[in-house]
Amino acid sequence: MIGLLVNTKEVKELEYLLKREMEEILFDLEDERIDHIAKRAMEERYKILFILFRRIAQPGDCIRYMRKKRIKK
Repeated sequence: MIGLLVNTKEVKELEYLLKREMEEILFDLEDERIDHIAKRAMEERYKILFILFRRIAQPGDCIRYMRKKRIKK
């Protein structure tokens, strides 16, 4: 395990960067032109970013970025 000591200003900057990146991925996942293999890689990246975000963000902010399970028919 690696520890990280950051101040309040740095936490806000990390939150901003993670939110921006996750919003971009969510936007791209809705694009039908993107191949399913690329989308799967994007979803894996999103999961990692969300785990990082969950560690520093307030619970209310985390709910907004939770992915909904999709049932494939």
